[in-house]
Formats: sequence, C-alpha cells, structure tokens
Amino acid sequence: MDITLKDSKYFHVNIFGCKNITFTNFRVSSTTYNPNTDRIHIGKLTQVKITNSQIGTGDDCISLGDGSKEVTILNVTCGPEHGISVGSLEKYSNEDSVEDLIVKNCTLKNTNNGLRIKTWPNIIMINVSNPIIINQEYSHGINAQNSPSKIKISKVTFKNIRGTSATQERITLICSSGVPCETVELSDINLRFNDIILATAKCANVKPNFEGKAPICAT
Repeated sequence: MDITLKDSKYFHVNIFGCKNITFTNFRVSSTTYNPNTDRIHIGKLTQVKITNSQIGTGDDCISLGDGSKEVTILNVTCGPEHGISVGSLEKYSNEDSVEDLIVKNCTLKNTNNGLRIKTWPNIIMINVSNPIIINQEYSHGINAQNSPSKIKISKVTFKNIRGTSATQERITLICSSGVPCETVELSDINLRFNDIILATAKCANVKPNFEGKAPICAT
C-alpha cells in the first residue's frame, strides 16, 4: 500500500462491509490526541490483514467494531495513546460478534492501553499504562451492576507478552456479572513495573487459566 496519512480530524481509515483487505507499509502520524481519531477502524468485514505498519498517536491505533472476523495484525508499531482495541461493543442492538483476531509480533509504546482481546506470541509493551484489559464495565455513566453487559467473551488467549508497564496493576480482566467470561488464558506474561515483576492481576467474573510467568488473579 505504501500510504502515509497525517492529522486527520476523525478516523483516518474506516473500512466497513468488505472482504479480503490488506494494509501494508501503512503509516499514520498525528501531533495530538483527539477523541475518535482512530487510525484504522474496521467493522462487519472478513479477512483483513494489517502488516508492517507504523501507527502513531491519536485514539486507538486499530479498532475493531462488531462483525470483524478473520483479522490479522502483524508487525505493527503502535503508540502513543489507546493501543489496539476491540469495541466498544453493545452500543447498538443486534451487533455481530468479533471472531478470529490475531495480533502478533507487534510493539506498543507509551500507550494508555495495550491489547483489548485476543493475542498470540511476541507482543512488546513499552511504558503502557494498562497493558492487558478486558473491560465489560465500559459504560459512560451506565450502572454496570444494574445493567451488566450481555456480550459473551470466550476463548481469549494472551500469550508471550513482555516489556514494561507504567502502572502497578498491569492486567485487568473485568467481565460481565450477567455472562461471565469463559476460557480465558494467560501464558508467559512478563511485564515489569519499576524493574519488578508483579505478581497479581485484577479479575472479576472470570476464572482464567495461568501458565508460565503469568500472574495470579486478585479480586
């Protein structure tokens, strides 16, 4: 593709309802953070690849709306600001599921969030405030206890993630009290805060499986 975009006032790229799309050598640069200036936003599409790209500043580097399926994000450098995100979902009725997302061999640097749902090996975090998040209380004022999310999250794997966290609480898994998360796995998570490997993650309505250096859940 070999395209460079700079300082868009809204989404830099918004792809909707397509099939078999590839971004490669794609570069985005903006000077300041502004809400809803996602670099690549996709929804209701199948077979998307984003590879060998540098996506800098703004809101989410890459965001996936409902109906995103068979998405591969490979060799992407992202940051700062919000990282790589799925959602937010359930804002509208009759939303389609997000399926088969792979994030591999990526670097997230100085982002507020790291990965918000399903990753495979070799993810590097550099000074990321919230490296790993599942958040089903993303509510904008809605009471999550009285109106829990109806989205079912299952079969999620975070594996071989290393680097530095900007905050002590490096992993947050907050699932819905109405439909708790199932089959969430964390394997070989080696994230440091102040050169110390932290021992806990914050969890709610989920019983994740831990392997290797992954932390133990604290509720």
